Amino acid sequence: MTSGTTRVANPGLEGVVVADTEISEVDGERGRLVIAGADVEQLAASTGFEGAVRAVLAAGGADPAALGDAADAGLGAARAAAWERVARLGDALEHPDAMDALRTALGHLRPQPGGADTADAIAAIGAAPVFVAAWHRRRAGQPPIAPDPALGHAADYLRMTLGRAADADRVRALDAYLVTVVDHAMCASTFTARVIASTASDLVSAMVGAVGALKGPLHGGAPSHVSHMIDEIGTAENAEPWLRRKLEAGEVLMGFG
Repeated sequence: MTSGTTRVANPGLEGVVVADTEISEVDGERGRLVIAGADVEQLAASTGFEGAVRAVLAAGGADPAALGDAADAGLGAARAAAWERVARLGDALEHPDAMDALRTALGHLRPQPGGADTADAIAAIGAAPVFVAAWHRRRAGQPPIAPDPALGHAADYLRMTLGRAADADRVRALDAYLVTVVDHAMCASTFTARVIASTASDLVSAMVGAVGALKGPLHGGAPSHVSHMIDEIGTAENAEPWLRRKLEAGEVLMGFG
């Protein structure tokens, strides 16, 4: 650094524009999450996970005509294809942590030749619930359950995990939840995926990297720490004193992005 040169640091890339996107936007000042042009509340009330996937893929540049029923029957077929790999995952399903298991299992997917990103995306989205449900069953000492391609994504995941058909309210709750987390703008895992994709690597590699970033306690791993925080607080009356002590000590409050 030469004399008189000012070095500008932007921790966490704060204030740095890294990309333009029409897929989603997090407006923290107004408490809005916009996905594919719609407020997340509107999207969750008007469509299920399959519809949200179709909207996000289309907003990301995928040809809507080429998508066809990829977000419906395509996801069912992708779950069936992923099931064929479960028996070959071996130690991947022995990880004590579900995110470790998912990261390693996704690495077994084979990218389509020629950079077929939409096909790879559908394959990975369909594989995730199959791998996680199989991991859960194995950890519980139970055999994994094959997917039913005719079911919706949320209903099939619950069936593969619980070992029985879930009631309609539970399916609808999970379906709505999946819509709300289908895309969260330029979060750490999305940024990680984009960095990997920018090297002309394949989409599966980008998703594996994104899962690795998502696992961290300062990102998708925060909820488990939030539950510990709630247990430590104990009562509603103790919430404000507890928070003041943490803030005065300069400690991190988990779950507040």
